Order: sequence, then C-alpha cells, then structure tokens
Amino acid sequence: MAKFEDCLQRLEKIVQELEAGDVPLEKSLALFEEGMQLSASCRKELEEAEGKVEILLKQNGKLQAEPFESLTEKASGRK
Repeated sequence: MAKFEDCLQRLEKIVQELEAGDVPLEKSLALFEEGMQLSASCRKELEEAEGKVEILLKQNGKLQAEPFESLTEKASGRK
C-alpha cells in the first residue's frame, strides 16, 4: 500500500486532470474511479492515525497521556 503522501499527491494530479476538462470520457471515468479508491485509502489512514493521537494533560503536576477522542466519538458517547 502506498504512503498517505503519495496517495494524496496522485489524487491532486487526478483532480487537476479532470478539472482541465480535456480528458476523453473513458479516461475521465477511469481517473474518477482511481480517485475514489485513493480518497478511501487516505480517509482510512487518517482514521487510523486519529486513533493513535494522544493528548497530554497535566494532572497533579505531571503530564499524562490520554487517548484522543474524535468529535464523532464524543457525539455518540463512545470511547
């Protein structure tokens, strides 16, 4: 699997090609499909990274790591 940065860079190139508007329909569809797969891959990597992020809190004069809780987790009451 490609790195996040590589996927994002390829996704940006696909968007530029599609926005230029001079790509044949068949190639546009193939680029769109590739772009959707790359987007899903990037989103998955971001979600995995989000789960690993920790927030440091100062409690009783000590820094203590606490798991990051996303806005969606807070809204649903999950941890």
